[in-house]
Formats: sequence, C-alpha cells, structure tokens
Amino acid sequence: MYDQPRSHLAAPAMTFEQMLERVRYEGAYPTRERAEEAVRTVLAALGRQVTGEERVDLAHCLPVEAALALTAQIPDTEQLTGWGFIKDMAARTGATPATARWDTGAVLAIVSRLAGPDLLARILRRLPGGYALLFGQAELRQPEPAA
Repeated sequence: MYDQPRSHLAAPAMTFEQMLERVRYEGAYPTRERAEEAVRTVLAALGRQVTGEERVDLAHCLPVEAALALTAQIPDTEQLTGWGFIKDMAARTGATPATARWDTGAVLAIVSRLAGPDLLARILRRLPGGYALLFGQAELRQPEPAA
C-alpha cells in the first residue's frame, strides 16, 4: 500500500539546507549545526507520534533528509498529548522543557508551511490535544456532548 507511487504529491518545496536556514532564522539559533540538531530531534519525536497516511504524506512534503529523520522512528503504541510530547523530548535530550518547546516551535512552524493547511488539519485530527499550538495554530476545543 505505501510503496505505490503517490503522483498527486508534489516534490518538497525546499532543500534540506533551505529548511535548516529557515529553522535557524525562526529559532534564532547561532549556528546551522544547532538548527540541524533541533530539526532532527523534533522530527524524530514527531515520527513517534504521527502514523498512517498522514505520516507518509508528511514525509513526501519534507526534504529527503528530514523525511528520513521522521520515518526512521517506530511510532509509539500510546500517543502523547502536546505537553507530553514536549516532556518526552526534554527527557530524551536532557534539555529543559522550555528549550524543547522552543525547538519544537521553530521546527514545526516550517513543517506546517511545507505540509500545507489540508495535510496539517488531517495530522492534527489524528493527534491528541495540544499539538495545534506546537504547530503555531489556534486550538479550538470542541463542545462536550451533554450527558
């Protein structure tokens, strides 16, 4: 199913080097290497959360090196909330939650532009609460059904 060509998906809109420069600018990182570290860390963490067709379609939107960082991860059996995602990333890297949140915001701002609004909406529907904010989107709560 996944090895079939997806001709409806366009080639990535930027190279990996261009992505790194945009993340470097967005995150105000002092070096390209620090931006690359953030990209690889955040995409690896995201690769543990995004599954199914959304994962495949997102990988097609990213530069090859970024797509490999995303898809090299085996999805976790239990999805984390947005805050759980940040805490998990901080624990795995030894960073503070504030640094993990900063890195996430810088990288996912670029990922959301590459994915586009339709794919991003699909991804956010499949993830638990808290991810829209990480992608720089408003997170509207759905009204609870009356009991």
